[in-house]
Amino acid sequence: MKQSKAVRGLKIAEPLIFEKSMPGRSGASLPAPCCEDVALEIPEEYLRGDFDGFPEVSEPQVVRHFTRLSTFNYGVDTGTYPLGSCTMKYNPKINEVVARLPGFSHTHPYFPEHMCQGNLELMWEMERYLAEIAGMKGVTLQPAAGAHGEFTGIRMIRAALEKRGEHRKKMLVPDTAHGTNPASCTLNGFQSIEVKSGDRGVLTAEAVEKAMDDDTAGIMITNPNTLGLFEEEICKIAEIVHGRGGYLYADGANMNAVMGVARPGDMGFDVLHFNLHKTFSTPHGGGGPGSGPVAAGPALEPFLPIPRVVKGADGRFTLSCDHEDSIGRLKAFFGNYLVIVRAYAYIREMGARGILDSAHMAVLNANYVRTRISGTYNVPYNRTCMHECVADDTTFKKYKVNNVDVAKGLIDRGFHPPTVSFPLNVHGALMIEPTESEAKEDLDRFVDALMDIAEVARTNPDELHLAPHNTHISRPDEASAARSLILTADMESLGS
Repeated sequence: MKQSKAVRGLKIAEPLIFEKSMPGRSGASLPAPCCEDVALEIPEEYLRGDFDGFPEVSEPQVVRHFTRLSTFNYGVDTGTYPLGSCTMKYNPKINEVVARLPGFSHTHPYFPEHMCQGNLELMWEMERYLAEIAGMKGVTLQPAAGAHGEFTGIRMIRAALEKRGEHRKKMLVPDTAHGTNPASCTLNGFQSIEVKSGDRGVLTAEAVEKAMDDDTAGIMITNPNTLGLFEEEICKIAEIVHGRGGYLYADGANMNAVMGVARPGDMGFDVLHFNLHKTFSTPHGGGGPGSGPVAAGPALEPFLPIPRVVKGADGRFTLSCDHEDSIGRLKAFFGNYLVIVRAYAYIREMGARGILDSAHMAVLNANYVRTRISGTYNVPYNRTCMHECVADDTTFKKYKVNNVDVAKGLIDRGFHPPTVSFPLNVHGALMIEPTESEAKEDLDRFVDALMDIAEVARTNPDELHLAPHNTHISRPDEASAARSLILTADMESLGS
């Protein structure tokens, strides 16, 4: 099989062997017993019956094994990470330095308030920074992730309606919504009603007006949406929803495009969740950590979770539960605190001007990629986008190459693939979000790789069908891996 220049000549990685134990090898040097009569054997009643002993490996073997494993990972410190909607921007190391200051990292959540005034002050200030960016009245830092923030915001809408004596049953959700939006509705007792986007890839006020009735609690909107397009009729939509007594929820996953430029509160939104681990450059992926603060406008601010940080007349900070309409506590303690510290460091380092510039650069980078790939790749909504652009695999269908093949080809060329097959209203989607972190030369290398893949699709599609060629695992059965997860490993059977 003829291979492209990106694949040809590269050595296929040797098999990864996990079982390295051999009798007699040791990586530990234990001190002698402090006295001669110390029992050198563990009493039999404390031993596990099926325990065959610890692996016998040397220190160099252990160090090399785990160091080698670390090199197989790809992350924001390795290269371009264009996962659409995930906002995998570079995580500045000053954030880590600040989060490791003893006054933050050594604070226990059970400390009395007089021992953690600095921690409470940071939380109080962070709430106000986020409220200003959102254009909202109040903020809670409790939610542990974006989906948790969604649950919180929708629960606040439900509480506000119940206080009015209303028990509405429906919530409008656009077809460009994140997958967690319908789930957040269901968990709060609402039925999610899909609203189709118009020909331009955005909601129309007409469609919302037809769907909005007196049994509808409100609408969840991501703005910009998952196509990377700004919802142009948002102010009209807000007027319609409010006119029927509903509320507007803003999914803040895509705030990276508008922070410092436009505020959701000014657009008419009543509640919003942030993703600190996206917009404000704290590490995420692999299950955590995360943080999903929720900001609320005047109508919903009384329903924010407790406890809330309060600054007294004497300048001291306390945690107050004296909020009659609060939906209660959403998480043990006060949120993922050190993630909040990292985001706080980012905001303070960037300042208002830096945050604005960051959004502008994110939009510029996405449009640069869109402009360069359009023509070679089909871009279904080929107009000025915000922080991300969406292409699809239409051009390559005649070669039997799909978006997954393109993604696997990018791995061979040293790039993490973009998000594939999302949003759901674009079949065969490739959702690219370069963020503001990438320099022009990095974007050029990424686009050049996409162009090389397009050429290979035309001339040698089998290369892409079998990609990636240079990884330890090429194309696992992802469905079986997710549905038949093996949580314990039998090394002997794995080796066979």
